[in-house]
Amino acid sequence: MINVKIVILGAGSVGKSAITIQYVNGEFIDYYDPTIEDMYRKVIEINNEHYMLEIMDTAGTENFLVMRDLYIRNGQGFFMVYSITAKSTFYELEAIKDQISRIKDTNTCNIPMVIIGNKCDLEKDRQVKSSEGEELVKKWGGNIDFLETSAKDNTNISIAFEQLVKQIISKSPKQPTTKKKSRFCYLL
Repeated sequence: MINVKIVILGAGSVGKSAITIQYVNGEFIDYYDPTIEDMYRKVIEINNEHYMLEIMDTAGTENFLVMRDLYIRNGQGFFMVYSITAKSTFYELEAIKDQISRIKDTNTCNIPMVIIGNKCDLEKDRQVKSSEGEELVKKWGGNIDFLETSAKDNTNISIAFEQLVKQIISKSPKQPTTKKKSRFCYLL
């Protein structure tokens, strides 16, 4: 089985944990409990190949930026999540992208990445138009994907993970390596 390391980044309360738990456990959590770090695993099949996804759900607060650097360094693909109901979370994506590029020491075009506008079930509270997400992806260039999701309604959640894994597969010079141990380090 091939291990794939995915890191979920974004501001606090955009729904990073809700997306992950919906994908891994098939349930929606409707309470907000700020994450420090959580690791989830799920096996998926793409093109008759099995992949063990190691999903790192990161903190959205600045208190844990040092830990974020470590996750980015070890990650193979990235979700950058904002809430469609909070314009400020959309504006934070540029700094996150720059951090990924700096740590990976490469242009963002070479990094498997999906931009996610979460909470699309809250259309009445929308502050970020879909077209703004699409324009951001075009501005950044490359093969970055964009989706709007709803962890609550399970809209586009599986599709987002599949798209990111396909990017990782296509952008890797060779297949991601099979490892028994996670390469994420934990600070206790």
